[in-house]
Amino acid sequence: MIRVKICGITNKDDALTAVRLGASALGFIFYKKSPRYLSPDKALKIIEALPPFIVPVGVFVNEKEGALKDIVNFCGITTVQLHGDESPQYCQRLKHFKLIKAFRIKDQIDWDMVNQYETICTQLFDTCHENEYGGSGKSFNWNLLNEKKIKKPFILSGGLNAQNVVEAMNRVKPYALDVSSGVEESPGKKSKERLVEFFEALKGQG
Repeated sequence: MIRVKICGITNKDDALTAVRLGASALGFIFYKKSPRYLSPDKALKIIEALPPFIVPVGVFVNEKEGALKDIVNFCGITTVQLHGDESPQYCQRLKHFKLIKAFRIKDQIDWDMVNQYETICTQLFDTCHENEYGGSGKSFNWNLLNEKKIKKPFILSGGLNAQNVVEAMNRVKPYALDVSSGVEESPGKKSKERLVEFFEALKGQG
């Protein structure tokens, strides 16, 4: 089954349910303006309860480098997702982490800009929303990802759910999926039923 990150985890029950169903990574959002924000103290307690081989991912938006490093070191996180307007230079300074850089897509993709980050991080493509940095529940035009050959494995995000995830996979062949609002009851609270439906849809898809 394709690798799946369930993002916006805020409690241990949701974390363990996602893992039991097949998630290989969990996202913890350290952006205070997000409705899915989780304090480092609470994130640490969940991370300590995770079984082996499950990757905790720290999600940040335009965070100061020092604060980011303090949080990931405190929580024992080695994979960092940057979901804001971080520059290639900022990413370069964090290259000792496993780095995911999110690109928010609206009507087109600025490939020249994306390629500036190509050598130092994994790319994640998400839906652009005026007032949010993710978790909007809306998808973008996946065909845009087929405009050019993407050299590295990439992560698909943005409005994924049990009803559209197989189509999304077939159209753009991502390395991994990142889902949040599509498996929620409300921001930060996952729905067991939607999680089950999502992973059931992925079974047999490779």
